[in-house]
Amino acid sequence: MRLINLSAALLGALSAPSVVAGKQHGHRHNAFEHLRQHLPVQSSTLEKRGGQCQFPTDDPNMVAVTPDAKNAGWAMSPDQECKPGSYCPFACKPGMVMNQWDPDSTYEYPASMNGGLFCNKNGEIEKPFKGKPNCVSGTGSIEAVNKCGSKMSWCQTVLPGNEAMLIPTLVTSSATLAVPGSSYWCSTAAHFYINPPGTGEEGCIWGTESEPIGNWSPYVAGANTEANGQTFVKIGWNPIWEDSGLKSKLPDFGVEIQCPDGGCNGLPCKIDPANGEGNVGSSLSAKGAGGAAFCVVTVQKGSTAQIVAFSSGKGSSGGGDDDDEETESSTAKAEPSTTAEAKVTTSKEPVVSTTEEPSTTAEPTTSALPTTTSSTSTTTTTTT
Repeated sequence: MRLINLSAALLGALSAPSVVAGKQHGHRHNAFEHLRQHLPVQSSTLEKRGGQCQFPTDDPNMVAVTPDAKNAGWAMSPDQECKPGSYCPFACKPGMVMNQWDPDSTYEYPASMNGGLFCNKNGEIEKPFKGKPNCVSGTGSIEAVNKCGSKMSWCQTVLPGNEAMLIPTLVTSSATLAVPGSSYWCSTAAHFYINPPGTGEEGCIWGTESEPIGNWSPYVAGANTEANGQTFVKIGWNPIWEDSGLKSKLPDFGVEIQCPDGGCNGLPCKIDPANGEGNVGSSLSAKGAGGAAFCVVTVQKGSTAQIVAFSSGKGSSGGGDDDDEETESSTAKAEPSTTAEAKVTTSKEPVVSTTEEPSTTAEPTTSALPTTTSSTSTTTTTTT
């Protein structure tokens, strides 16, 4: 697989959209005016309180994010309320993705904020896609596997939404990640920040340079499935972490993409900090903007891949044959003989990449998160 063939959706994830949410999100998109007729939601528990729309309580597939903060469960910054005239994104259960957003929105600001349910001028929730569920299953092609001995949280960014890393996937042993298919909003990919072992759901925040969690975590990952059934999955160093003083202390864990049952191209694809900061073990490694190295694996239709977190220095099971530990998978498995492995290199020399990866340390605030008016017309999961 050559990087030039990567899906456009994953290239978007490779550029870590959430890292620009604070400093640049409000400036990197053109202004976009938008009109939309809204359809009323049916069979939902809707409550009106304090001039804002309340998080639905009758959908078992929806998961509340920081319900005791001002966002009151919506997948929004803790100090942001679901106000009339705005779209309010939400998180879904493990392995599921958000299935509601402004039908006319595009990846331009502020329309890119219009994920979730619409809060009308009366403080009532309206469902953009009438008759469709709020959450649907992802493609099930990627698992997160934790071999570090203590819990870890994988923090998914909210898109469409404010692109903050607010949606937690708690991984104790293994968990299916919410990988969107080609019908997801603007065909975008899922993007995750991988917190260190010992960090729970509370680490899915816009943090500070004082500790490597949330947007300061050392590693990022991304994945999406295309219409032909192929899934692209990526792991990389977080450019924010690399541009901070945190890199003076290397992580005590690494990450690796494995395909125990074959069906993958682009292996090996591994980051072991024991080999040095910024190094990626792959002959297909590349660097995005900000100088952060990454590698990508193509998972064939019907196959599954694992992103394995392991204690640094111990390694994982190597080339992808994980015989000592079984993990769950919700996708059919392919023949082992189809896995292609490339020669490992830890060189910092990159393959040419056209992706750009701006970075920032600023946290998005409500002043940078505009709401739409009544004439205004996405994001996924936690796992155990």
